[in-house]
Amino acid sequence: MEYRADQVPMNPGVYPYQGQQQVQSTVITMAPNMPPIRDHLPWSIFNFFYMNCCCLGFVALVFSVKSRDRKTVGDVEGSRQYGSTARTLNIVATVLSVLFILLIIVLAIAGVFRVAQAVHQTPNYSGYPKGWN
Repeated sequence: MEYRADQVPMNPGVYPYQGQQQVQSTVITMAPNMPPIRDHLPWSIFNFFYMNCCCLGFVALVFSVKSRDRKTVGDVEGSRQYGSTARTLNIVATVLSVLFILLIIVLAIAGVFRVAQAVHQTPNYSGYPKGWN
């Protein structure tokens, strides 16, 4: 049996003999190396539930979902813009929430020291005017 040029198998060292099946190959066309489009959805969900300062976590979640929708439609540029906005909102929400938590901790520590200082400086006063006790 003679093989034509368009029938030559991919592996030139192996030719189909009687009883063997010929393997067909599939060609996949791939796009050039592009960085993946980030929609920051997990970070937005975390900020929505735990660090939703001024509703920025909710707004970031909305932009992340829009970015994911644009990505599934095929609008790469729109997806990048929505993803960039979601990232910025997530950064602002995280920073504001962490600063708020640190402020609460500092105020609580300062309050404890102030109360302790006031307790130690208070004289033993019974509440009656001088001379009545």
